[in-house]
Amino acid sequence: MDVFTFEERNLVCIYNTGNRRGVIAALEEMKTYLQEDEEELRALTDSVIGKLAAMTDDDFSELELYPDF
Repeated sequence: MDVFTFEERNLVCIYNTGNRRGVIAALEEMKTYLQEDEEELRALTDSVIGKLAAMTDDDFSELELYPDF
């Protein structure tokens, strides 16, 4: 299952806590530090959070999360 774009996958890898809910929480916290002009990163983060919220924990555990940067 490849639901994430290249950029989204890398963001998940950076904030990967080992489980779906942890990644969502880490991304939500990261958003609190974004400046107003960081609109692109905010949109990317919102997209990732939406996709993570729509999947199950089992779906998340099946993802191959290796950064590509």
